Amino acid sequence: MKHIFSIVLVVLVLVSCKEEAKQAENVTHVEEKAELQDIAYTSFGKEITASDALPAKRMAVHYENMTVGDSIDAKMIAKVDEVCQAKGCWMKLDLPNGEQVMVKFKDYGFFMPKDISGKEVVINGKAFVNEVPVDEQRHYAEDGGATPEEIAKITEPKKTYSFLADGVLLKTK
Repeated sequence: MKHIFSIVLVVLVLVSCKEEAKQAENVTHVEEKAELQDIAYTSFGKEITASDALPAKRMAVHYENMTVGDSIDAKMIAKVDEVCQAKGCWMKLDLPNGEQVMVKFKDYGFFMPKDISGKEVVINGKAFVNEVPVDEQRHYAEDGGATPEEIAKITEPKKTYSFLADGVLLKTK
C-alpha cells in the first residue's frame, strides 16, 4: 500500500509540473504576439506579416550551413546597412556574424526608400548563397556611393549571402 501511495504521489507531482510549464510557455507566446502587434510597419511588395520571422542571428546560422547554389524559403528580421542610392532597388542587411545579406526585390516589382539605413525590416522570400562576379560587385559599389578607389579594389568574385524578397515590412515605430 505504501508503494502505491508513493507512485500516485510522484505521478501527481509530475503532471502538475508539466501543466505549469505549459502555462508558462503559453504566457510567453502571448506576450511575444502582443509585442509584434504594437510595432507599426510600412509594407512593400507582397503583403506579409511579421509573425514567425527569424531573427538575423538564427538566419546567419542557416546561411553558414549553406553552400553556393543552396536556397531556402525564409522570413527574417534584420537591420538595414545600405540601400541602393540610385533607385532603392537593393539593400544590404546586417548579420551578427559580421556578414551582410544582399537583398533584391522579385521582378523589380518594388523599391525601398533610400534613407532607411539603420532601420529594421522584415523580409520574406528566398534565401540563397551565390558567387557574385567582379562587374556586378563594382556596379553595387557604385550604386552604394563608393569612391572610384574603393571600386577599383574589387578584383575577385565573392561568395555572397543573398535574398530575393517578394515582400518587405519596414518598421516605422
